[in-house]
Amino acid sequence: MILDDILLQKRKDLEELKARMPLQRLQRIIEKTERPKPRSFRRALLASNQLNIIAEIKKASPSEGVLRENFQPLRIASLYEYAGACAISILTESHFFKGRPSYLKTVRQVTTLPLLRKDFIIDRFQLYESALLEADAFLLIASILSEHELKDLITLGRELHMDALVEVHSDAELKKAIEAGATIIGINNRDLKTLTIDLDRAKQVIPHIPKGIAIVVESGLSTHAELLTYKSLGAHAFLIGSTLMKSGDIAATLQKLLGKKETTIAPEPS
Repeated sequence: MILDDILLQKRKDLEELKARMPLQRLQRIIEKTERPKPRSFRRALLASNQLNIIAEIKKASPSEGVLRENFQPLRIASLYEYAGACAISILTESHFFKGRPSYLKTVRQVTTLPLLRKDFIIDRFQLYESALLEADAFLLIASILSEHELKDLITLGRELHMDALVEVHSDAELKKAIEAGATIIGINNRDLKTLTIDLDRAKQVIPHIPKGIAIVVESGLSTHAELLTYKSLGAHAFLIGSTLMKSGDIAATLQKLLGKKETTIAPEPS
């Protein structure tokens, strides 16, 4: 199972990181580092009277392989802000998604949008690392964490001035996320065990989410009409990666998803 492989590799990577940089040392660095003013990820998702898209930067995925050969994170981030994204998600997992944690800090230099660290976060060490890398938010996957672990990481995230996007796939996981204190729920249409997509998954879960929680729909989104349907059901934002990464014109595709009139910009280098 691909998720098991990813988590096994993640634990190995963490052991190596901790050997090089013990947690206490990382905490001391955070305490001494003057971090930039946080950008509110949650507030960006709740902007009213518009479609809010979290546009994702990822080079590859386990289900589709390399999505974009011409992969220029800084250029992509600039295009996302220009075209109207509300936030940017950055894949930092290196083995299966070909990401790099360092992308967070470098991308921050070219955009004013909040940045979400999208990775397989299972340890407090990763949150301190995310704060040092200047992330504004981070992903937690309910299926791979206990309620106690979720609560602990959400709480630590708040202390570090970062929002937690808690991803669920079912009503049982939703209940766990809510009881752990999640204020942003992401519903992933993709089954992480089989990698198959079911666009009805979010439609089934959204009605069970209490008011006051920001709702994000993730995976398999490719049309403006789909986003309008989910928004009518109560969704506040949409996380879109593969559709944008595979596009020959990222800005135009994002504007089309948003229902905006496309504007002309300099062509992307081939």
